[in-house]
Amino acid sequence: MLAIGTPAPAFSAESTQGAVRLTEILGRRPVVLIFYPKDETPICTKQLCAVRDSQTQYAAYDALVVGVNPGTVTDHRKFAEKYGYDFPLVADEGERIRELYDVGHMLLGLLGQQRTVYVIDRDGTIVYAKKGNRPTREIIEALAAGQHRPS
Repeated sequence: MLAIGTPAPAFSAESTQGAVRLTEILGRRPVVLIFYPKDETPICTKQLCAVRDSQTQYAAYDALVVGVNPGTVTDHRKFAEKYGYDFPLVADEGERIRELYDVGHMLLGLLGQQRTVYVIDRDGTIVYAKKGNRPTREIIEALAAGQHRPS
């Protein structure tokens, strides 16, 4: 995993809401990157539904939440439409973004990438990095702390 205090690597990728270009977002608003193993699995669905249900909390910080996994945009669209996700799900085909963010594999890569959450402040610095299905409260606290971090 990348360490807190590290500049967030920029990337561009296609998503369920068009191209996501981190270079255009960093410096303007905070970003929550959620690396999740696979669409349509119980824990991933629960994790992303929690984001959907907490959008007003993320909006209070003007945070862009982005889900990332190696699935295709077509598969992500079906998943997003089925559950009403109104945030982009990025297709990390080739796993370039996973590698940029040093997100490991689960069980020797057999079950996909590790579940990891990064919070990036407005200045493009990683202020939160944890593995697992993190509680919304914890992510929101990281957004709040990142907003008040000394420059």
